[in-house]
Amino acid sequence: MTDFDGLAALVTGGASGIGAATAALLHERGARVAVVDRDPAGAPPGTLALTADVTSAAAVRAAVDEAAAELGALHTLVGNAGIGAIGTVEDNDDEEWRHVLDVNLLGLVRTARAALPHLRRAARDRPGAVSITHTCSIAATAGLPQRALYGASKGAVLSLTLAMAADHVREGIRVNCVNPGTADTPWIGRLLARADDPAAERAALDARQPMGRMVTAGEVAAAIVSLASPAAAGITGAALAVDGGMQGLRLRPAT
Repeated sequence: MTDFDGLAALVTGGASGIGAATAALLHERGARVAVVDRDPAGAPPGTLALTADVTSAAAVRAAVDEAAAELGALHTLVGNAGIGAIGTVEDNDDEEWRHVLDVNLLGLVRTARAALPHLRRAARDRPGAVSITHTCSIAATAGLPQRALYGASKGAVLSLTLAMAADHVREGIRVNCVNPGTADTPWIGRLLARADDPAAERAALDARQPMGRMVTAGEVAAAIVSLASPAAAGITGAALAVDGGMQGLRLRPAT
């Protein structure tokens, strides 16, 4: 499939995990792709690798402008850069709250703010082909233990997505998000490595999703790219769960 032929895309946090899988799939489907990451060494082959920290407005704007100049335009923005946090409201201090919200929420705001002038120009030339897609989380819509800070940050991402969809729909810019469940990514790998019993912790993470396993980075990337595709021109303000049924299914206990 080459539905992104002639289109240019930018993926933040695109050098590992879900972001790298998304950048690679966009490239495979015909897009010219820029990856923005604090450490872009893992950017997929064939992509433009740029260094920026999403907590710096100046660095983000410079990277977005460079990407648009090098790629010739910007039609697709994937706001994927984010970090995790573990704990109840008693466990994370104010500084960690500020840092996680700075990355997970304000990082998306800074990136969109820098990209919108380019996206508006692209929308005039390619109606229906311009979009912003955020990587949100099932933690935005389901209460998960030990995820107070993380869930709050992703709940804000969901609300931001809906507000942006309303703000920009008449400009021809669609805004959606994907809500992964527990995904088998490098961050989860680091979390498991710190567990007292990594095998037991992995089994517990697998078991809490009705499909009986964590979702893969590639499965989340497929959903992101599907929403970003011009074929999804009628979809905006949507939140697509990729969670093995975690949000919507209530299974009887296995016998």
